[in-house]
Amino acid sequence: MHELDKYLLEGIDYRPKYARDNWNKTYTLGQRVFREGTSAHERLAGEPTTRRLRIYAVDPAALVRDGKYATIEIPWEPLQPGPIGKLFAIETDDPDDGDRKPLADLDSVKVLLANGISPSDSNREFHSQMVYGVASIVHGSFRRALGRQIPWPFQPYGGVSRLRIRPFARKQQNAWYDPTEGTLNFGYFPAAENPFDRTLPRGMVYTALSHDIVCHEMTHAMLDALRSNFALQTSNDMSGFHEGFSDLVALFHHFEHRDALAAAMARCRGDIRRSPYLSSIGQQFGRSSGSPEALRSAANDKLRYDPKLPPHQMGELLLAAVYDAFCTVYDRKTAALTRLASGGTGCLPDGALPDALVEVLASRAHNLANEFLMMLIRAVDYLPPVDVRLGEYLRAVISADTALVPDDPWNYREALIDAFRLRGIYPRDVESLNEDSLLWRAPAGRLGEASVKALSFKEMYFQGDPGTPVSVGEQIAQACELGEFVTANPECRDECMNEFGLVVAGDKRLEGDGVTLPQIESVRTLRRVGPDGQTVFDTVAEILQVRTVRPRDGKPGFEIYGGCTVILNSQGNVRCLIRKSVVGERRLDRRLDYLESDSSRNFWSKVRRDGEDHYVHREGSPFFPLCAREHHDARDDDGY
Repeated sequence: MHELDKYLLEGIDYRPKYARDNWNKTYTLGQRVFREGTSAHERLAGEPTTRRLRIYAVDPAALVRDGKYATIEIPWEPLQPGPIGKLFAIETDDPDDGDRKPLADLDSVKVLLANGISPSDSNREFHSQMVYGVASIVHGSFRRALGRQIPWPFQPYGGVSRLRIRPFARKQQNAWYDPTEGTLNFGYFPAAENPFDRTLPRGMVYTALSHDIVCHEMTHAMLDALRSNFALQTSNDMSGFHEGFSDLVALFHHFEHRDALAAAMARCRGDIRRSPYLSSIGQQFGRSSGSPEALRSAANDKLRYDPKLPPHQMGELLLAAVYDAFCTVYDRKTAALTRLASGGTGCLPDGALPDALVEVLASRAHNLANEFLMMLIRAVDYLPPVDVRLGEYLRAVISADTALVPDDPWNYREALIDAFRLRGIYPRDVESLNEDSLLWRAPAGRLGEASVKALSFKEMYFQGDPGTPVSVGEQIAQACELGEFVTANPECRDECMNEFGLVVAGDKRLEGDGVTLPQIESVRTLRRVGPDGQTVFDTVAEILQVRTVRPRDGKPGFEIYGGCTVILNSQGNVRCLIRKSVVGERRLDRRLDYLESDSSRNFWSKVRRDGEDHYVHREGSPFFPLCAREHHDARDDDGY
């Protein structure tokens, strides 16, 4: 029996034949291929469709008249006390006081009738409801955008793969995602003596009660689930992308809560650039720490791209660029309303806006924010498998949106290009900033017409829906078929490897360095639905390769990560490739510049091996903790 056959399942998922002759010869398979995927609860007949829960729309320091509270609707699932469901397990242990807080029973009749536990920072059960509710919202947004279930990347805990969420993780001014343990950790801390908001001086601030912070940390977990190597902090751009993208997801979820949105729209009189609620991230966290500002702001127009920007500033730059594009499109879509309300002048009269106008403006902003959120999340599938640069994210957004929504009458994509340009964020290896120049391309030559027939929707086995995880055996079969096509294609092996941005050991471009076999990290099928109901069926795969650079010229040795993201259509044709070759131009210089910078010290350390220096990855969570503005990018005594 072949070594891989033990993973095959009998029955409808069983694939009796698949190419695998060159496994561990010309390619390998990543660990995630061998893990069973998790799915959200599948509703049974007679069950409710949704669960209503009350949460803080902002944080406990907000005013009621500003939309402090919101009632959300999330997909129904039966819950154990905790709550514990199919995807999440809330753990209420508090290691700093040695106590375990009460478990929230959201399935009790009393709680169900009341739309959940009443919001209160003194009710510890509500803390659990808050993190469960917001995490469910974010997870649902990713599923809608990507058209598939998203399996957790970590090993099962107690036999089940769930994201464990700890609302009382530590008495510490931090919140963080730990990919090794599969946990979201929310700290709590005493406020400053003179907070700039309604927080009690020296009163307790709970990061688990901040809508922004829960969204932000949940997005770190979702990115790690989607891309196996995005946790490798290989540059300030990569770290900044993680931070900025997580802030963007939190920011656009502000627009989900209608009462808070309407209140903000009335206060800013339709000028969303001036709204602190709509443009700020982590308001209580920043202001309760003694700063007059929120933790980060999307209205920051001073930052310009510099590869040496610290991660949180790089993230704030990305946040500001996308929000600027969003505001530009919002202004276009509401210009006619403004002219009507102002008698044609375009300048609204002084005083409070009419309620009807506020309602219409809020509705336009809500719909537009949802469209931007879907655009931004869909773009993750169009990123290289590792070492993402902000300019590459722009290309990913343009490519993903063009594939699903070819017509762009309001020029969303043009607004994004201009906003990135104004901040000095440019993609490499393009001829111009025209949309067609920024699109990722299909392979050239014979590969442009080639088909991986075994990865066509006609040949693959599904669990009823293309967006549902398949059996481990089918995952292996799909990964092997791609590996055989790319690395052992008898018709065009060298052409395939080169076109996919991969190299073989001994290639002269390696200059004597070692290189791993290409590793198939994942193969995921999906079904995307666009804003006008159009449907696209695709397969997204990741291939990773690692080059080990020898110490030379008195410089330490280190590793360069590369590979390719492959997008195939439903017939198995390669629709586009997103390459990141380990022998790419100037990659060695850029990688070494980063490793020698202060920013890398949080992730990489220098060790002595066989009389030579090498950079190695630090153990522990690779993510920066969420911290006060003045402590950005500083490593504390407890970790990252």
